[in-house]
Amino acid sequence: MTVTETTTTRAGGCAGPPQGSRRPDGQDRYTISEVAALTGLTAHTLRWYERIGLMPHIDRSHTGQRRYRNRDLDWLDLVGKLRLTGMPVADMVRYAELVREGDHTYAERFALLKATREDVLARITELQGTLAVLDRKISFYADAGRALASERSR
Repeated sequence: MTVTETTTTRAGGCAGPPQGSRRPDGQDRYTISEVAALTGLTAHTLRWYERIGLMPHIDRSHTGQRRYRNRDLDWLDLVGKLRLTGMPVADMVRYAELVREGDHTYAERFALLKATREDVLARITELQGTLAVLDRKISFYADAGRALASERSR
C-alpha cells in the first residue's frame, strides 16, 4: 500500500482542492506551480516535503519536471490537516514512512493518530476556556458601552 492509497476521497475524508479544480483521473498531471496554486503551499515547501520524505515519490516528465496526481493532492490535504493539529513534522514523516511500509504498521499509525487526537482535544478544551473569558470581556464592554451611551443621552 502506498502513502496516497490511504487518502482516497470519500465523504468526511481528505478531499484536497475542490473537485471542480481537478482534472479527471488519468489526465491528472499537475506541475509544481499548479499544485502550489491549488494548495496555497509554495514550490519550495513542496520540494522540501519531497526531500524529507513527507511526500511519496512524485512522477517526473521526460524533461524532469514534477508531475503531481490527484492522489498527491489528497495526501497534501491530509498533511495540511496534520499540520493544523500541531503534529510535529518528524511525526508526520514517521506516519508517511509507516504508510509506505504497509498494512502491518496499522497499530503504530493508530497510536500516532490517537495521540494527536488527544492533543487536539486538549487544545480545544483550552481554547474553549479562552473563548469563555473573551465572551465575558466582550459582554462587559458591551454592557458598559450601553450604560455610557444611556448616561450621555440624558
